[in-house]
Amino acid sequence: MGQCYGKTIPTTDNDNDLPTTIVTVAGQQHQHPQSPLQSSTATTTVKNTPARSSSPWASPYPHGLSSPLPTGVSPSPARSSTPGRRFFKRPFPPPSPAKHIKASLARRFGHPKQPREGPIPEDGTAIEPELQSLDKIFGYNKNFGAKYELGKEIGRGHFGHTCHAKGKKGELKDQALAVKIISKVKMTTAISIEDVRREVKILRALSGHKHLIHFYDACEDANNVYIVMELCEGGELLDRILSRGGRYTEADAKLIIVQILSVVAFCHLQGVVHRDLKPENFLFMSKSEDADMKLIDFGLSDFIRPEERLNDIVGSAYYVAPEVLHRSYSLEADIWSIGVISYILLCGSRPFWARSESGIFRAVLRADPNFDDIPWPSVSLEAKDFVKRLLNKDYRKRMSAAQALTHPWLSSESPPIPLDILIFKLVKSYLHASPFKRAALKALSKAVTENELIYLRAQFMLLEPNKDGCVSLDNFRTALLRNATDAMKESRVPDILNAMAPLSYRKMDFEEFCAAAISTYQLEALDTWEQIGSTAFEFFEQEGNRTVSVEELARELNVGPTAHSILKDWIRSDGKLSLLGYTKFLHGVTLRSSNTRH
Repeated sequence: MGQCYGKTIPTTDNDNDLPTTIVTVAGQQHQHPQSPLQSSTATTTVKNTPARSSSPWASPYPHGLSSPLPTGVSPSPARSSTPGRRFFKRPFPPPSPAKHIKASLARRFGHPKQPREGPIPEDGTAIEPELQSLDKIFGYNKNFGAKYELGKEIGRGHFGHTCHAKGKKGELKDQALAVKIISKVKMTTAISIEDVRREVKILRALSGHKHLIHFYDACEDANNVYIVMELCEGGELLDRILSRGGRYTEADAKLIIVQILSVVAFCHLQGVVHRDLKPENFLFMSKSEDADMKLIDFGLSDFIRPEERLNDIVGSAYYVAPEVLHRSYSLEADIWSIGVISYILLCGSRPFWARSESGIFRAVLRADPNFDDIPWPSVSLEAKDFVKRLLNKDYRKRMSAAQALTHPWLSSESPPIPLDILIFKLVKSYLHASPFKRAALKALSKAVTENELIYLRAQFMLLEPNKDGCVSLDNFRTALLRNATDAMKESRVPDILNAMAPLSYRKMDFEEFCAAAISTYQLEALDTWEQIGSTAFEFFEQEGNRTVSVEELARELNVGPTAHSILKDWIRSDGKLSLLGYTKFLHGVTLRSSNTRH
């Protein structure tokens, strides 16, 4: 599973900008000169317990930032399963080689002895794994040997390996399969055990998408857990990128990106965030050039609700989103990773590069991708705009996966547009907004570009409007149930629909749906935002602008008297919102929600 757990300790590296994270990493790391694409950072899983005010440890964030959160908002505690303070003695190694290079080095030098794993208590003395009372009984089938015949090994990680297999009986008889074998001996913490349970649970919950690895079975015996899946024989996306000299043509890149966006949109609709999207985790079904891709490896994935924020720092350094490093993130973190993959496909190098993990993190937090060097001058403006809208450091301004499929750059592919979980979140917020805020959003929706309307029309039609051209809560319910897996129907759908209860008593035509499902933040990312905002304000002046007091505005934005001096600048002498006030009012106050997983 390639994971490591640790606590952030305030030590600095040569960058003198971001502290080095101190962890225990299982496995030997080989170091040798690397090209930007012929290397891939090992998956990093750092589950932190935030320091309390009395902690002796310095801030684990970049120089000058005492916290990644806005003033007045405390960092959320880590998950309850996070271990207490642990002290580790070795610094993060530099980025490790890619899988195929690791394998060649292992063949050349032999497999090094693996260091012993396990939790380290505060006094520094090691705990023997056999002394830990860990429940390693998963409740999976115990008859693996009777059902499947194992073949040769096809891949290896620290926690286990993957083998060819063949079904012995039943529907899978004589079918070629892949079996991921996870050693119970190496499950030395409660977290590592829970990770296996969650991976199997997610694989069981997700089903029915052509670009998602198909899960068949989970078995166990005294020594191992066996995850039985379909066999992909075409190799990794990373290998194909390298075989093409490091980059794809725009036409070929589109075919890859459409598949990635399609499966990720499906996962997001089911309430699953992958958290480790990278070329190594997309496999081709066959060696054919036009073979379908499959998304694999849900070992770091998790379930998440629409309003929830996660705080585990997990993923692979080159592909990790800024908000993950800030320990407050949601589905948008996957979109950032897709942006990194898209950048690589189009130019053959990574947008954020450094020789140490702390250096990569610093680049992710502070550097901008380079769109000036070759081959970017010859790349279409639409392609560059597409990548930039995925790699926006403000997660609220990124397109969703479903929305990205409607981007003009991908229009030639005419991809099917899936139902977007984002519209449920936005419509819910609109329904609970004040009449004044809804009027402001209605004016904004009248000024959006045709490109944005393509996405909104597609989502509206997926709700299957009634004969009168309107949608109600029943339309949202039917669309969600039609696209949800059984697991999603049981665990997520009721909560989502309950939050949209105000729609039970009314209907919504397309014009109002546009106002409800539009994102001010995403529009602000467009080059034409100033024109859109100005046009929207003209509509607002005609239909929605009215006299408003500073006190009422403060209540609308849920801020206290300390903000009154700022809000006064938003109101004209006639007591109505100015253009500045209108755009600021749409944007709202940027205090993050405290709804972070505990």
